Amino acid sequence: MPSFKHVGRVIANKRKVIVANRVVPGDPSHCLVIQTENLSADEHDSLIKTVESDAGQNAYEFSEAMARAVLPDGRNMLAGFHTTGKIRKVPTKDIEMTPNNNTTINLNELNSIIAEQQGVTVADLALKGPNGQTVQPADSPIDEKVDPIAAYTETTQPIDSGVLTDEQLAAQYRSQADALFKEAKALREQAEELVPTKKTVKKKIVDEKA
Repeated sequence: MPSFKHVGRVIANKRKVIVANRVVPGDPSHCLVIQTENLSADEHDSLIKTVESDAGQNAYEFSEAMARAVLPDGRNMLAGFHTTGKIRKVPTKDIEMTPNNNTTINLNELNSIIAEQQGVTVADLALKGPNGQTVQPADSPIDEKVDPIAAYTETTQPIDSGVLTDEQLAAQYRSQADALFKEAKALREQAEELVPTKKTVKKKIVDEKA
């Protein structure tokens, strides 16, 4: 049976949630979650597909993958869930992570263990805005005998009143934009090295004729 990061449930009623951010900046005792039963069928399927994707599993905080994902109606997933109140702020002690049917760990405990291993406070696990560092993804996917602690190791982003504020959402967008810009620039440079653009080739031919 496969195992997945970012999957959990509310301890009190066992309702499934996807944890968008394990730590809220400035409020380390809370996390951000999406309760799956509150979604429409197409939103639910899109969310789960994103969780199970490489992008979702390689993201230390799932909100990073959401910022790059699109809902069936064309809306950005992170922005769409934010504006419709689907992202909720809840105490980490009320959530347990369930990477598979055989593993559960309280999110509050998980965050504490990770922080202790890194020699930092739980508050330090939160993303620090556009320039916040994220953890490198594991080399291999989590599997049957999953170690939920090893699957994680540092970061987060938003909220103060039950849903993301516009400022916090904007910070995430800027962070994603910076990363995508650097990636696009690197790819363009590699492409130029392999095959120069038509303009460059044209100039080269003119120079040779001259």
